Amino acid sequence: MPVVTRIAPSPTGDPHVGTAYVGLFNYALARKAGGRFVLRLEDTDRQRYQAEAEDRILAMLDWLGLRPDEGPELGGPHGPYRQSERLAIYRAHAEILIEEGQAYRAFETPEELEAMRREQRRLGKDPGYDGRGRALSAEEQARRAAAGEPHVVRLRTPDAGETGFVDLLRGEVRIPNAEIRDTVLLKSDGYPTYHLAVVVDDHLMGVTHVMRAEEWVTSTPIHVLLYQAFGWALPTFVHLPLLRNPDANKTKISKRKMDTSVESYRQQGILPEALLNFLGTMGWSMPDGREVFSLDDMVAAFDPARISLGGPVFDLKRLRHLNARYLRDVLSLEALAERLRPWLEARDLTVDDEDYLLDALDVVRPRAETLSELVDQLSPFLQPRLRYDDDARRRLAAAQGYLEDLERAFAALEWFDDDDVDELLRDYVQRQAVPMGKVMMPLRVALTGTTQAPGVVDLVVIMGKERTLERIGQALQVISEGLPDDDPERLKAEAEAAAKEAQRAKRGRRPVGATDRG
Repeated sequence: MPVVTRIAPSPTGDPHVGTAYVGLFNYALARKAGGRFVLRLEDTDRQRYQAEAEDRILAMLDWLGLRPDEGPELGGPHGPYRQSERLAIYRAHAEILIEEGQAYRAFETPEELEAMRREQRRLGKDPGYDGRGRALSAEEQARRAAAGEPHVVRLRTPDAGETGFVDLLRGEVRIPNAEIRDTVLLKSDGYPTYHLAVVVDDHLMGVTHVMRAEEWVTSTPIHVLLYQAFGWALPTFVHLPLLRNPDANKTKISKRKMDTSVESYRQQGILPEALLNFLGTMGWSMPDGREVFSLDDMVAAFDPARISLGGPVFDLKRLRHLNARYLRDVLSLEALAERLRPWLEARDLTVDDEDYLLDALDVVRPRAETLSELVDQLSPFLQPRLRYDDDARRRLAAAQGYLEDLERAFAALEWFDDDDVDELLRDYVQRQAVPMGKVMMPLRVALTGTTQAPGVVDLVVIMGKERTLERIGQALQVISEGLPDDDPERLKAEAEAAAKEAQRAKRGRRPVGATDRG
C-alpha cells in the first residue's frame, strides 16, 4: 500500500509556523516513500473562517516548496478538498452510524446542558455529557428530527474500560472511556465536528499515516472508536512534539509570546530554504549530524523513528543564524542577487551595473542575517544621493580637511585596486600623524552616510574612482551648506525660550510642606 500523508490547516488567519512544521514532516515522509501528499482545508469553523486565508495557505506552501499532489487548486481523485464542500458526505456517514446503532440524535437545548453541568459541579462529579439522549428510541429520534427539531448526532461510546492505540513515537497510549462521553459528531447546523470530518476524510482520501501535533493525542481514542464503528482499518498515528518558546518553562509556542506567522518571516527576509532547514531540526536530525541541509537532503534521509519527543525550541536567534549561513555560504552571489531584485525594486534602488552589485553584495553579505538587512547595507552603494543626519554632518565637518586632501589624492590615483587604495590611505594617515579612525570614520560616513559599513578600502575599491569622488564631493557640499549648530539666530531663540521656561518653573515652585489656605 502506498504511503499517503496529508496536511489539513484551518483557513482562519495567517499560516502558522506550526502548520509549516507539520506540513514539512508529512511532505518528507510521503516523498521518501514515493507516496502522495494531500492538502485538505478544514474550513467548517464558519465563525472564524477567512476566505483570504485560503490563498495565504496555498501561497505559503508554494513559497516553501511543499507542493501537494492533491488539493483544492490541484484537484484529484478524492475531492472535494474543502470540508465545507463535503457536508453531504459527513451527513451520509452519520446516518450510517445511526442506522447501525453506533450513534444517536440528541435533542437537549443549550439551557438543559448548562443545567446538567451545574448539577455535576454541585455533586462534585467530573463534567461531561451524561448520556441522557440514549433513552430516546430510534423511532422517537426519527420523528422529532423529521419535525425539524434542532439536534446533534452523538457517538455512542463505551461506558467502561479504555480505548487505546499505538503511536509510532510513543508506543501504546490508552485513555479511559469515561473521559470520552458520547462525543458530538454532527452539530445542529449540519456541520461536522473535527472528529467525524477528520476520520471520514482521512479514510476516503486513503491517508495511511496521520502525522499531526501532539495536542491531538487525547482526542485520538475518539477517532479510533469511529474507525471501529465504521469497520475501517486504523492508519499509523504519529503525533509530533509541539514547538516551544525559548523561555524557562518551554511553553507552547503562541502568537502572544512571539511571531508565529510564516508570512512575517518571509517579509523579514528569511529564506524559505533556511526556514525549512530550521523546522527540520525541530525534534529531528540528519543521521550524519549536519546542521545545514536541503529539503531534498531531508527527504532522502527521513525516518520518523528519528523524531525526538523532547520539546523542540523555536529559537529566533538560531533561525537568523542559520539564515545568515544560507546568505553567506549556500547561495551563490548570482542566486542571492536574483533573490534581492524584488527587495531592491521595492526600495526604488536600481542596478545599472551587475558586476558592481555582485561586488558590493560580496562585501556586505557576511554582515547580514536577512534579506532585509542586506538591502539596508546595499542601499549606500546604490542610492544616487545620500542623506546625512546631524551626527554624520558633524563628523564630516570635523574632518573637512582630510576629505579635501583625499579627494585630490583619489583623483590622482591611477589604479583603484586593494593594494593601491590601502597604501594611499595608510601613507596619508601616517603623514597626518593621527589615529587611523580619525580619517577612516569620516571617510566611511562620506561614502555611505553611516558609520555601520564595510571597511573603507573595500568601499573605495568597489565604488571605483567616479563614485568615490562623487560621494566625497556630496559630503563636502553638505559641509558647505552649514550645520544646524551654525545658525546663531536659532540658537539665540532656543536659549531665550529655555530661560523663560526656567523662570516659569521657578515661580511655580513652593516650599516643602506648604499648603493652600482658603
